[in-house]
Amino acid sequence: MSSLTARQQQILDFIRTQLAREGLPPTHEEIAAAFGFSQPRAAGFHLQALAQKGAIELVPGKARAIRVLQQAKASREETLRPDILRLPLVGRVAAGAPIDADAHIEREIQLDRHLFRPRPDFLLRVQGMSMRDAGILDRDLIAVHRTGEAHDGQIVVARIEGEITVKEFRRSRSRITLLPANPDFEPIEVDPHVGDFAIEGLCVGVIRLP
Repeated sequence: MSSLTARQQQILDFIRTQLAREGLPPTHEEIAAAFGFSQPRAAGFHLQALAQKGAIELVPGKARAIRVLQQAKASREETLRPDILRLPLVGRVAAGAPIDADAHIEREIQLDRHLFRPRPDFLLRVQGMSMRDAGILDRDLIAVHRTGEAHDGQIVVARIEGEITVKEFRRSRSRITLLPANPDFEPIEVDPHVGDFAIEGLCVGVIRLP
């Protein structure tokens, strides 16, 4: 297989992630949405390039006409290494969208399956220093277990008014407070019955890449 550009590798990783999660490859429209392409045909150009380089095969006449030629090899490696977990690294998330709906999957990262509990579903790159005193710094990767529930004191990934934030969760009778771990930042008060608010998952670990 010829060497891939960074964007081609990202798209190939996204296809593999969708195959692992859904059992089906993504459509051109789904690839375009994930990578912010204005037209599905832009995804088609990248797929043609991947096919020319021997990474995938395009099957004519089907909506999900992608077969990853390296998929069998990857599956065999995972069977031989059951201790390895492949997690998608989520980059840019479209404003107002749930994580993974229009998320930009940068690539996949392999981790020890037993490193975090509960098992994480994806990795998210942190932006900013609001959780500094909890040991979470700007550009760190956090391992996220997908859930819509949280208890006091847990660090959550939340969507509020269209933005993704990482904060400590606190609940009172009628309100939720999202607490920073840095005195330079203010707590966020949320009325869960008003406006756009959702818990996307729990932070179950931190990875700091060199």
